[in-house]
Amino acid sequence: MKEDTFFKLGKKIDGSRIKSDEMMAGHTTFRVGGPVSCFIEVCDTPELLYCLKVLRENDERFFLLGNGSNLLVHDEGYEGCILKLSGSFSDITIKPAEDPGYYVVSAGAAASLINVSIKSANEALTGLEFASGIPGTVGGAMVMNAGAYGGEMKDVVKTVTLLDINTGDICTRTAEEMGFGYRDSIIRHNDLIVLRADFLLKKGDRDSIWEKIEELKEKRVSKQPLEYPSAGSTFKRPEGYFAGKLIEDSGLKGYSVGGACVSEKHCGFVINKGGATAADIITLIGDVQRIVKEKQGVMLEPEVIIL
Repeated sequence: MKEDTFFKLGKKIDGSRIKSDEMMAGHTTFRVGGPVSCFIEVCDTPELLYCLKVLRENDERFFLLGNGSNLLVHDEGYEGCILKLSGSFSDITIKPAEDPGYYVVSAGAAASLINVSIKSANEALTGLEFASGIPGTVGGAMVMNAGAYGGEMKDVVKTVTLLDINTGDICTRTAEEMGFGYRDSIIRHNDLIVLRADFLLKKGDRDSIWEKIEELKEKRVSKQPLEYPSAGSTFKRPEGYFAGKLIEDSGLKGYSVGGACVSEKHCGFVINKGGATAADIITLIGDVQRIVKEKQGVMLEPEVIIL
């Protein structure tokens, strides 16, 4: 990255929040990834707008980082700028909705989806129980219409506040206008950044809500390899199939490349069993795709984003 870019960014962003050669292994749940040219912690919308303006003017690449729970960064790192939202982007507020018995839970893009779910449960608001174990941020959840155990963001989102990267315009879109699909939204096909999302939740019974959350927690612990670094489900669910079953039926349970391994507990998860590199994981993903295609006739599509 050009020195002039660093200089301009430092005019508005505190120097302690701008780092060079930051290792991305510390910012992804896979615990792998090389150095990034510039890593910036952005605390509010004016700072974000300023960073985008500087990066555009200096023709610098950038990537917006959430919780790194669905991201795999190459060992060589990333020649560009990583923007990580924090500060006011982590705020969560709750207020009554217009309809009696309903509340609007408003959360910034950097807010933990788990925290939003727990805070809602503490207020006896039902609807986000399914998200209580999804380790991403609200922003990432909007991008991919995150879901689990039969629930998806499209079921509970009221509106999403978006920033147009190219123009700097801010707009609000309803759930219907978000184009939510399976691990998809309009954000994936346009130059947009999530600033905030509003969820419409109904008042419920606190004990029943927490009972559901505990039930889903037990399912995750018993069926998912949570004891190892991973990015959750590595592959999207092919229509009419389950990725994990296709992988297991192809004889790939426990298949490994270096420190990367197909989980024996749940074949839909690629895990870092210890000392894995991004290259190990990428090679393993490619092997799984090829072998499943050969044996099952289905091409698996990775859910994880490779940077």
